[in-house]
Amino acid sequence: MWIIKSLLLTFACVLCAAAPPALNPQAPPASNQAPLLPGEALAIVGPDGVVHLFGEDASRELPMGSLAKLVWIKLAGMDWASMDVQFNCTGTWQGCHCWLAKGHGKVDLAKALQESCNLAFLAWGRWSAGEWKRDYGEGGGRALMEDAFGPFLGDRMPPGEGIPAIEPPWIGDGDLLRASPATMLTWLQDPAQEAAVRMTKRLLLSNRKNSDKPGVWWINTGTAPVPGDPGSTSAWAAGSNGSITAVLHLPRGRGKADGLDRFRAVMMIPPGL
Repeated sequence: MWIIKSLLLTFACVLCAAAPPALNPQAPPASNQAPLLPGEALAIVGPDGVVHLFGEDASRELPMGSLAKLVWIKLAGMDWASMDVQFNCTGTWQGCHCWLAKGHGKVDLAKALQESCNLAFLAWGRWSAGEWKRDYGEGGGRALMEDAFGPFLGDRMPPGEGIPAIEPPWIGDGDLLRASPATMLTWLQDPAQEAAVRMTKRLLLSNRKNSDKPGVWWINTGTAPVPGDPGSTSAWAAGSNGSITAVLHLPRGRGKADGLDRFRAVMMIPPGL
């Protein structure tokens, strides 16, 4: 029995192209499918709930970069949405810099997530930290952050008993927060993230007319720093169509647009989906 028996046909084709023979010895050749490129790592799960890893070491932890914004959606997204938050990104704010030097202009929550605006999330995160301090105290606010970011923090939580300063590393800059395709996929599949995933889909597809069409993908993409090479980035892409969920990491030298293009190619996503 093929390990991909319960997955969709197109998904099976992708796995046949990307899977090492040792993981899928009965896979037939697939000359017309897009395989993973050197350095790419993929974690993918279908309706049967079985996670498959392909390409480079998909269990290796790396800076999670823009995927940190999905954790913020879980932690504070409902509050921000109820406030109809807005931010004017000019590229710099309170000594911090957005990845887009010219800035993103005026953004709401949906646009900030779609365009991965670091400064908007930083500003809103600082506001939320102030609310947690007021409502729960320093210890309670710290506990909220430890619970939300725990899967990606390891033992790197800043010392102290209070809420840590909300600085760019909490938005995915640097290597405070780390993930692998496998751990990020596990997080997305956890029922505890169900509400956050639904909100992420709604925000990312807010401008799509066919967002309710069966099989439509939401895809979150972004960049991450490369340890030891401050001038370089790698790229992440995570997405789901409600049946299949996947996380793809691209190596050094790749950016947000590359992540989107490669994710759509690897997952064989037709135009319009």
